[in-house]
Amino acid sequence: MSKVEEFEELRPLLFSIAYRILGSVSEAEDVVQETWLRFDGSATRPTSTKAFLSAAVTRISIDVLRSARVRREEYVGPWFPEPLLSDPYQDPARSVELADSVSMAALLLLERLSPLERAVFLLREVFAFGFDEIAEAVGRSEPACRQLLVRARRHMEDGRPRFAADRRERQELATRFFDALKDGDVGGLRSLLAADVQFVGDGGGKAPQLSKAVMGAQNVARLLGTVFPWLIRIDVTIESHEVNGQPGAIFRDRDGKVLQTLVLEVLDGRIQTIRAVINPDKLGHLGPVADAWAIHHQLKEVRRQAD
Repeated sequence: MSKVEEFEELRPLLFSIAYRILGSVSEAEDVVQETWLRFDGSATRPTSTKAFLSAAVTRISIDVLRSARVRREEYVGPWFPEPLLSDPYQDPARSVELADSVSMAALLLLERLSPLERAVFLLREVFAFGFDEIAEAVGRSEPACRQLLVRARRHMEDGRPRFAADRRERQELATRFFDALKDGDVGGLRSLLAADVQFVGDGGGKAPQLSKAVMGAQNVARLLGTVFPWLIRIDVTIESHEVNGQPGAIFRDRDGKVLQTLVLEVLDGRIQTIRAVINPDKLGHLGPVADAWAIHHQLKEVRRQAD
């Protein structure tokens, strides 16, 4: 195989590692490209291309994450990962680990870890790398990597997300949720929400967003049932789609541009958390992005006229 063919065969794995470390599609794509440049510029062919590329993508991702942490500390409002519609890497033997690790809840939980802990945890727990490979990837000894893993597991254990195992049940619940959302059926929405449900939005200061999380089934149902039917009236469409391995949707304006994504986290047959990403900087990889402020003003005008 040529270098290009070897790299392209491993590209899905490399992107999946980078995305889980960084929580950003755009940064993960840049890291994968930088990994290719290093591979292409290497004068010798490695004994194991997979080991070489996995180590390179991990090291570059760790460096990028360290600088990204500073920006995230200054972020306006809640920070969420960039929404991922499909994971390019598939491994039937690791399907559960891969699916759980890409959820927004898991990626937010990973934010508790240092960059090194995060990389070691993902390479071992999600991708099942050997400690010799992990040590090479992060530039630490095997005993040090084992200690990093112990600390990472301890940080992750208490908050580890637990999702309903039945995929079909989750999808059926999501269908009922979005039907009720379009109809403005507050009672129908409330019946699908956990009592302590949270609705949180990420606008990054660059789009209209909630000033704080909305808590409780009644409050969330009233907000959703009041606002979203008006969006339908100004030709915003709701396209059901899996987001980060969970049921969700993409909202588009009348021109088909992406307004926001919504993802539902389901536990014990109820929706536990609803997360919206409306920051335009996090939606560009999904297609042309709508002007959320223009839609916000249009929405206010339509509602004013109706009153």
